[in-house]
Amino acid sequence: MQFGNKHVVVTGGGTGVGAAVATAFSQAGAKVTIFGRHEEPLIDTANKINATPIACDVTDRDGLDTALTRATAANGPVSISIANAGAALSAPFSTMSSSDLSAMIDVNLVGVFNLWQACLPQLMEQGWGRLIAVASTAGLKGYQYVSGYCAAKHGVIGLTRSVALELARTNITVNAICPGFVDTPLLDRSVENIIQKTGISHRDARQSLMANNPQNRFIEADEVASTALWLAGEGARGVNGQAISICGGET
Repeated sequence: MQFGNKHVVVTGGGTGVGAAVATAFSQAGAKVTIFGRHEEPLIDTANKINATPIACDVTDRDGLDTALTRATAANGPVSISIANAGAALSAPFSTMSSSDLSAMIDVNLVGVFNLWQACLPQLMEQGWGRLIAVASTAGLKGYQYVSGYCAAKHGVIGLTRSVALELARTNITVNAICPGFVDTPLLDRSVENIIQKTGISHRDARQSLMANNPQNRFIEADEVASTALWLAGEGARGVNGQAISICGGET
């Protein structure tokens, strides 16, 4: 019951990495609230792990503030804020529109900004807290055909490092987790996109992404969840402003 007195909020908590993170914190004794745009998977996950599901869009600050008010009423002040919601659009740079770029920035970067800024007053009042972003190796390097996604995730790393310095003397740490390709529904959509555009088999499409990892495998969601648990614990109190890569050695 390491986090028995903590309230954890996880965005994109209904499926994939977000659900794994929410599950890990619930099992560690925390009160957990999961946010997401789609109510059905939120409720399904919440029922399995005894979490509070609240539907909201992280790009809508007013809606997020309302959701956070509900979460606080249900589970008390937020201590650990985990910005996990994200999306990836695959397209050549030459065919992207400005609205495509804006969509990537909004959900992947502005969504982190909105959640962290909304939660920060509660962390400051407690004199302790954790701000964690689930970013990506796309925040540390470039990948073909996802330039908007890479730009947004690079922005998350910059935001993380800057906010970490501002809060360094407050007992609030700020860090990003940067997994490589994780075996989740988001990866499945990337595989389908490759198949549609190239005509290769499902197996070959998955292998083309897996080949980025020197361990020749996909990262599992529980690896991201374990890292989040560690960052939230007292043993990581000196870890601040970091972008922790979980990628099997990918460079």
